[in-house]
Amino acid sequence: MTTSIHYSIAIIREQARGLVEKGVLSHEQTIDSLFEYIPMIHWQEVEKELELNNFSFSDPLRDLLREKIG
Repeated sequence: MTTSIHYSIAIIREQARGLVEKGVLSHEQTIDSLFEYIPMIHWQEVEKELELNNFSFSDPLRDLLREKIG
């Protein structure tokens, strides 16, 4: 049985935060560094979700992890 994951911005942030907290990635690395840890089959979905939320692959992870208020 295959489990399907929808990569919402919340899920992407959660995965990024976990990798940063474990020391695998740092806040200074760019968002595209996440793709090493996301299955290739989901890259297009993640790319679309990031774009919908005004993120670029060249943005630092700290921008993604900063919660937007309002």
